[in-house]
Amino acid sequence: MERVLVTGGAGYIGSHACKALASAGYLPVAFDNLTSGREAAVRYGPLERGDLLDPERLAAVFAVHRPVAVMHFAALSEVGQSVREPGRYWRVNVAGSLNLVEASLAAGCRSFVFSSTCATYGEHDGIELTEATPQNPVNPYGASKRAIEDMLRGFEASHGLRHVIFRYFNVAGADPDGELGECHEPETHLIPLMLEAIDGLRPALTVFGDDYDTPDGTCIRDYVHVSDLVDAHVLGLRWLAEGGGSRVFNLGTGCGFSVREVIEHSRVVTNRAVPHVIGPRRPGDCARLVCGGQSASDTLGWRPERSNLSQMIADAWRWHRSRQGAR
Repeated sequence: MERVLVTGGAGYIGSHACKALASAGYLPVAFDNLTSGREAAVRYGPLERGDLLDPERLAAVFAVHRPVAVMHFAALSEVGQSVREPGRYWRVNVAGSLNLVEASLAAGCRSFVFSSTCATYGEHDGIELTEATPQNPVNPYGASKRAIEDMLRGFEASHGLRHVIFRYFNVAGADPDGELGECHEPETHLIPLMLEAIDGLRPALTVFGDDYDTPDGTCIRDYVHVSDLVDAHVLGLRWLAEGGGSRVFNLGTGCGFSVREVIEHSRVVTNRAVPHVIGPRRPGDCARLVCGGQSASDTLGWRPERSNLSQMIADAWRWHRSRQGAR
């Protein structure tokens, strides 16, 4: 059985990717330092504990497993934190990715699927973002991801590293089978924070700013279901396996929802009020990020079938309630 090294395989998106890979006939090897990932989420293949900043550990894992490809999810990803601590993002995200690429090439593994972000585009209010939109990130998180994209292109030119880059919009939801879900400590993402507020696990959801240039003053984002997202990664892996060239794909739906709209959808789905307060803007936040274009659908045949907001909230709510019931 062919093996795929999944960095961050114990995390939210990485664990869902491992399940999708196993369903597709691969053996996912999760590589994770478990600082934010959960060992219990590694259920579909072996766990190799290690850090991207440890080249010797990376080399040893490649030597043991001989993966045919890498799926790279491991990264620091909090926008506000990146503004406060940019050095961590350049060190962990960029230097760690360099170690990973070099270890992959040294082991003869030249297929690479990378988890990037729409944050590389920066502020482009009023337009839908396509893969051709100029990249001008407004925070160190987005800048670090753009640097890794540039790194991959450089190693393709010098060493033949073929890659697929996926620029995500906001990932939400949970495994429809209830096996996996979103669980960060501390939690930073809108929908799980909102569900915790609904369930009384926090006093109220803080809405970061209501004075943006949007119809209701709150930020607008494009949401994609995590299961749809990882399905795209398997399609990207197959694209490379079948001889496809390096490509960049946005992963989103083209539908933007404001924070207030997400709150209203959550009220309807859960049949509970969402306690919330208005706070100041967060440094580095853009007003509007919405996906444009159909490249992933046209080229890879990707169909984001679960990526409607009510379904994403319902799946996340089911996962949240199952975790509360288990306590």
